Amino acid sequence: MAILGRSRIRQRREDRDDAMKKYVLPISLFAIFEAVAVALWLSKGNAFYLFNFTYIGASLALGTALFIRRNKNARRITQLLVGLYMLVYLGLVRGENMQIEGFWYYLFLGVFEAATIHYAVAKIFGPLLFGRGWCGYACWTAMVLDFLPYKIPERPRKTFGWVRYVVFVASLAFVAALFLAPIGNVESVMFWAFIVGNVAYYAIGIATAYALRDNRAFCKYVCPITVFLKPMSYFSLLRITCDHSKCVQCGTCGSVCPMDVDMLDDARSRQNGTECILCLECVRNCPQDAL
Repeated sequence: MAILGRSRIRQRREDRDDAMKKYVLPISLFAIFEAVAVALWLSKGNAFYLFNFTYIGASLALGTALFIRRNKNARRITQLLVGLYMLVYLGLVRGENMQIEGFWYYLFLGVFEAATIHYAVAKIFGPLLFGRGWCGYACWTAMVLDFLPYKIPERPRKTFGWVRYVVFVASLAFVAALFLAPIGNVESVMFWAFIVGNVAYYAIGIATAYALRDNRAFCKYVCPITVFLKPMSYFSLLRITCDHSKCVQCGTCGSVCPMDVDMLDDARSRQNGTECILCLECVRNCPQDAL
């Protein structure tokens, strides 16, 4: 009996250790965001940052944990939790312009808060760790576009990705004009720019999705944020790679990827490699568990 008891205890410990290993990613994600939350809270003396980054970290951890448990809605749950929080609470309730115009505005003011912190963590330095995870799990524009019917692109990729650079420069020029022109109550202008900008993004995103039969057409051709994301994502530490000893070249991963990434090539220079949004559709659908 004593031997049987020790065996059960050992088995429980092994099961616990396996569970811990299984959930390393969600635990690590939460720990990283909590570290950012505490650091900003102490340095800025504002408890909002503690709440903000704790909430986002918990949402991301929940989504990855649900994916590990094979919940097919895991990413969408996180996307809605974070996207609605940033759009409704930060944008509409608190009046923060979290679009790229808000980033330029606070950058020109020389203020490291709100949009500048958001961009530093999610879109400039964060992608060195998690690539374009922002696009897959937090973007409030993609949150709506992902409800459209063309989750898998139905037409070949186009060549007008240069449009994103035009939008990028236009956003910078708009904010520069606000500082150069004698315009009063710039904060109010920035709030309405957030409203109008979001309406325009949704309208363009939905129109391009239906025209090109691709939910993520806006992300591929129009979104100005990708100007920051693409070069930083090239060096991302968190990447999906292929176990070629298991792969049978069935092509499933390519057929389900919303961003047209060549998942069979492990090189950083792989086709559309900097556009992987870590949606994990390729991982979930791979019949050989090779990804």
